[in-house]
This record gives sequence, structure tokens and C-alpha cells, in this order.
Amino acid sequence: AGLIDYAGLFPPAALSMKDGVANYHTYRSSSHAWVLGRLIVPVARLDELASTITESGLPSSPWHISALAGTNVGLDAMTIASWNADHAHAAIVDVVEAKATSVSEVDVIANAFDASVTTYVEIPVHDDPSELIAEIGRAGCRAKIRMGGITVGAFPGAGSVARFITSCAKQNVPFKATAGLHHPLRGEYRLTYEPDAPCGSMYGFVNIFVTAAFARAGMPEELLVELLGEGQASAFEFTGAGMTWRDYALTLNQLAEARGSLATSFGSCSFREPIDDLLQLGLL
Repeated sequence: AGLIDYAGLFPPAALSMKDGVANYHTYRSSSHAWVLGRLIVPVARLDELASTITESGLPSSPWHISALAGTNVGLDAMTIASWNADHAHAAIVDVVEAKATSVSEVDVIANAFDASVTTYVEIPVHDDPSELIAEIGRAGCRAKIRMGGITVGAFPGAGSVARFITSCAKQNVPFKATAGLHHPLRGEYRLTYEPDAPCGSMYGFVNIFVTAAFARAGMPEELLVELLGEGQASAFEFTGAGMTWRDYALTLNQLAEARGSLATSFGSCSFREPIDDLLQLGLL
């Protein structure tokens, strides 16, 4: 539930605000609405969101928004507070996402936003992120990892991803993922929606969330790296009691606990693509 935060305004979809709002409204009314999370909107475009909602007469009940902060998080915090005061009847920003590359930047972000919003801090993972994750936890925030983009070089190595997830699990810091997670399983896919787009190896979101659950259960990083690279649907089995990957098993309670307190959601510029793939695999 609430797995996919809709980021249709961002590449490679890069939709207009009008089309992004229309899509989100449609998905909220679909049979798979329970999988849908928040609408992701840059703080700089919140006024555009408000005018688009007003013009369209939507929604019937308030939407929950995740706002992407810019470099001036203090100003963005004031903008969000003012925007929420004016538009809470239609939509409310209750999640903020910002970027940091140092402990001091984490502290600036944490101090800018109050307890009315959940704050995710996106950090680089090429180097050991444990210190940053520890500070994110101490500050009462959550971590965020970028899993890819529209170029091959935007995808972090599996070892870096496994290290990030393991560190979050050990330090009890919840995280979300974003970018490059359109498909359930690891594989070769087009990096954009252009007909001549280059292909690259993309992570699967099932891999990411199962990896988080196994990391919480204590699986060593070298096995987590293998799990992140698993591209065979037959290697996974889901039942009413839990799931297995190869010879390793998790109970339903372990999966639920990992989703509830560790791996929370992922951002995707497509909602239909992940859903359609899950349906094709028989997982929905």
C-alpha cells in the first residue's frame, strides 16, 4: 500500500502540470489506487499546482504532496507552511525531500522543517554513507537514495546500494528510493521513452524492497548484492505466509515490518508501467 509516489513531472516523463495532475486524479480513482502514494512536486511549482487544481475542480478530498526542496531550504520551509495554510482543503504538503552531501547540510535541512512534515534527505552513496545516515537518524529525518536516471552513469553500483540499505537497517533509519525503478526486476530496459533511447541495466523495485527486508533480517552484504542483481522472476516466490528468494525466506511479519519502518516507498514518473509489469508477473 502506498508504494509508488507519482513523479510524472520529472524526466523521463516530464509531463506538464496539467497532465501530471490529471494522471494522478485518474490513478486515485483506479482499482490500484491503494498502491499509489503521494504526488511529487517541486516547492517552486506549488503555486502552479494550486492553480491547476483550482482550474480542474479537483480533488474531492485533500491530496498528500511530497515537495522537493531546492538549495534554500529555509525559504522553502516558509513557502510550504504558507501554502499549506492556504490550500489544506485541496492538498497538503506532509513530506519534504531535500539533498545533502555533508553532516552540516543534513542539520540545516533538519532544522528548517518542523514536525508537521516528514523529511527525507537524499545523499550520495558512492562513498560510505554511514555517517550521513547516522546524522539523518539523529536529526529525526529519513534517508533517500537515487537509484538511476536517464543515463547509464546515473545508476549506482550494487555494492553501494547494498551498503546504503544495510546501514539504514542497522541504524533504524527509514528510507525511500527514487529514479530508475520503473520495473519490478533487474534487467535491461530503455532509459527514456524515446524510440531510439539507449538501453541500460536498471534495478527492480521488488529487488530493492526485498533487499531491505533481508538486510533487516541480517543477510550479509555480499548476498544482498546478488539479490539486487536478480532478474529471474522464478527466483522469487510469494505466498500468504511470506516469500522466498532462492533458499532464503522471510515471513509476512518480517516483510510488513520492513515496509513499515525501513523501506517506505519509491518515486516513479510512471505509475502504470510498474503496475502493468506486476500484473504481467502475476504479483497483483
